[in-house]
Amino acid sequence: MLANQATTSKKPLSESNSAQMLSNPEKLTVEEVLSKTNSQADGLTQKEAQARQEQYGRNALAQKKGKSPIVKFLLQFKDPMIFILLAAAVVSAILQEITDSVIILVVVILNGIIGYIQEAKAEKAIEALKKLSTPKALVRREGKTEEIDAALLVPGDIVLLEAGRVVPADLRLIESSNLKIEESALTGESVPSEKDSGFVADGDIPVGDRINMAYMTTPVTYGRGVGVVTATGMNTEIGKIAKILEEDNDDTTPLQKRLADLGKLLGILTIGLCVVLFLVAVLQKRDVFDMLLTAISLAVAAIPEGLPAVVTIVLALGVQRMVKSRTIVRRLPSVETLGAVNVICSDKTGTLTQNRMTVVKSYFDGKITAPQELDPQNASIYLEGFTLCNDASIEDGKDIGDPTETALLSMSKIFSLTRKELESKYPRINEIPFDSDRKMMTTVHDYGDKKISYTKGALDVILRHSDSIFDNGKVRPLEKEDIDKINAASSEMAHDALRVLALAFRESNGEAVEENLCFVGLVGMIDPPRPEAKEAVESCRKAGVTTVMITGDHKETALAVAREIGIATDVSQCISGEELNKMTQEELNKKVSGLRVFARVSPEHKVMIVKALKANGNIVSMTGDGVNDAPSLRAADIGLAMGKTGTDVAKGAADMILTDDNFATIKKAVEEGRNIYRNIKKSVIYLLSSNIGEIVTMFIGVIVGWPAPLSAVNILWVNLATDSLPALALGADPGTPEVMKEKPRSPKESLFAHGGVPLLIIYGILFGAITLFGFILGCYEATFGPHLFTFSQLEHIDFSNMNVVSEGRTFAFTVLAVSELLHAIGMRDVKKSIFRMNHLNNWMMWVAVGVGIVLQFIVVQTPVNQVFNTNPLTFIQWLTVLGLAALPLVMHEIIVLFLFLKKKLAAKQVN
Repeated sequence: MLANQATTSKKPLSESNSAQMLSNPEKLTVEEVLSKTNSQADGLTQKEAQARQEQYGRNALAQKKGKSPIVKFLLQFKDPMIFILLAAAVVSAILQEITDSVIILVVVILNGIIGYIQEAKAEKAIEALKKLSTPKALVRREGKTEEIDAALLVPGDIVLLEAGRVVPADLRLIESSNLKIEESALTGESVPSEKDSGFVADGDIPVGDRINMAYMTTPVTYGRGVGVVTATGMNTEIGKIAKILEEDNDDTTPLQKRLADLGKLLGILTIGLCVVLFLVAVLQKRDVFDMLLTAISLAVAAIPEGLPAVVTIVLALGVQRMVKSRTIVRRLPSVETLGAVNVICSDKTGTLTQNRMTVVKSYFDGKITAPQELDPQNASIYLEGFTLCNDASIEDGKDIGDPTETALLSMSKIFSLTRKELESKYPRINEIPFDSDRKMMTTVHDYGDKKISYTKGALDVILRHSDSIFDNGKVRPLEKEDIDKINAASSEMAHDALRVLALAFRESNGEAVEENLCFVGLVGMIDPPRPEAKEAVESCRKAGVTTVMITGDHKETALAVAREIGIATDVSQCISGEELNKMTQEELNKKVSGLRVFARVSPEHKVMIVKALKANGNIVSMTGDGVNDAPSLRAADIGLAMGKTGTDVAKGAADMILTDDNFATIKKAVEEGRNIYRNIKKSVIYLLSSNIGEIVTMFIGVIVGWPAPLSAVNILWVNLATDSLPALALGADPGTPEVMKEKPRSPKESLFAHGGVPLLIIYGILFGAITLFGFILGCYEATFGPHLFTFSQLEHIDFSNMNVVSEGRTFAFTVLAVSELLHAIGMRDVKKSIFRMNHLNNWMMWVAVGVGIVLQFIVVQTPVNQVFNTNPLTFIQWLTVLGLAALPLVMHEIIVLFLFLKKKLAAKQVN
């Protein structure tokens, strides 16, 4: 028939009469497709193929051009805080303070390098899509079959398909023989699609229902076929997804937004303080040169230079912990986003389910049981029949063949039965392959003294060809009561969304006959939920995270799985892609809150769903493994791809990859995300409280008429060396499972919510007070010697003497550095006394404090102090420094006691 069809559409091929990319080829007959593509059964000529290649280009996916390394590096400096530091460096150079200028520039460049190195690599989704394209294709040209580079295919080429090959372009099938293609990457369905070249679509239908089409990158699992190329490259279904992925996704994470806002605020604050300081200098008639240097110092004090690097490294440390939890992070900022997620959109196949068809119900001897409950002796004909009437195999734990047939082999494996061993005992001597018209498959086996024919297939067909039933080890006539009972069992399985398959047998003379069969039993199979999925969904629910299933599977199957896992309870919570087609984005936005299952959806639908959820103020995560998941992985606030079964496209589009493909891992990832955010918050508050202390020190010191208590180099050292190490140690604090008892953060929540602002103010003022006292104490001792300090002598301090000022700055500098180091110990938990903390579970904190004190000792006591303009301190002075530096820990204990009493009073009032 194909030859006749091809002949009727045969036309002379020429460059002027070329093919076209076809839209909706599933609606065309074979004759129409061959005509519109100007093709024929013998294939194109090499000349015409070359002409079309020039017209349409290579059968490859377009590659998005990324930013150059130079541009990426320069973008690291696009920050208000960096601009202010650069301005400070320039002014310092003009004032010939070369040391300060160089140090500031080194800090800025160092931050830029760290940011560049740590920045997530450019998206590789399009490159991954390109890699997915099969490198070779079996094509017919000029009547000859040859294997060519798939990139050389053009519209109108005749492509041959067979089991084991990957479809190299979008094809309209013109011939099919028991052809099955696994399209889960595009449709989400775990069962291969049976293809029929004679089918013609009537109207618009989903990709999964286009049984006369074969799509680029999908593997052929069974049978053979021939198709004509209707689309190549970016015009294919996978190319359409690639176009969606090409769209820029500039959404920043909540943490990035908070830090960006903080940078702007600090920038405005810095400029304001410098202006005020300059006005004060004018009023006080101070030296303009000195005040410019002081203004630079104040600008440096207002900016937490180490903050970007600290946050980046804290995220990186969290990423290392997440690797141990089987989660690979592709974009660092996405870690904290995961902790704020309150909706997880999960693909069904391979994510919530095992992506492996499994027999879960057996019907034999009039009873429905779990397959493992069968008696292998009584049910030998049942088990042997499903094992022998089978073309699949399991080798080295790997399933080979149709998933339905491998599921039957897995059932037999429970009883140590394998197809290979059974066929060695009862060899196959005849067969009738499965046919989509007959809906049956028959094999005949030699049992020595007799020959037995097994037939498996659709229940209605098997019953129509059966006249007896195997009951309690005997064959007896099939009665109406038996048929009713069998149909009832089938209906019960179908109600649970199981795929039902029937088995029959008959004694044979060696011929494969499908009449007068003896009914044996049924199997009910499904792609079952992962055992741990139900618990993970429930854990997420308790943590305030809603799980939503989005799948290309049928509504009944999806709802059955959702009910079993605990995602949905009622059909009203389920909606199909067909219904979504009739809705606008605004209509879905209003309805989405009550929906938990989205079935039979397309990639466009998935993006639409994610947008609707985000429009309702949710922070949305999308999990998936297929090509069809990639656009929604990009559209979501955070995308989670499966590492084992996930396509490269999904991995390239995702923010994180779950290496074990386990939905339960998401719970651990969310927990890690929340703990990482908590650590970042502690680090940010710690660093900013230090900066506020420096601002208070500088501003108050100048207002009262003193010289600047700290130099720009002093402040840079504290911010980078002594502050950053403890901040990193805070970021390495071990997490606590208690965070999963909390509700997700609001996306609008400030970094300083839940008491962060009072802590900043209290500790900032305290740091300023003890640093100022340290400055005066140093100046006092330099003027009067180590005498008892009295306030009456303050007016006699000679601030014009640079040796006096240098001594005061050394004292202030050291008090500030050491006090901030000790303060980090208390910041590990602002609600718990340091005497009740487990200090052994964060050894990095002790290393940070120890190294910080040693470094401070070096810059004060060794010749390096010339760079920092400091003087060596005596042993007594060091003891004084330590006494003042311990005051933040005293304040910590006071705050903890206050919070404890407040909580106790609140509980008493409730009772």
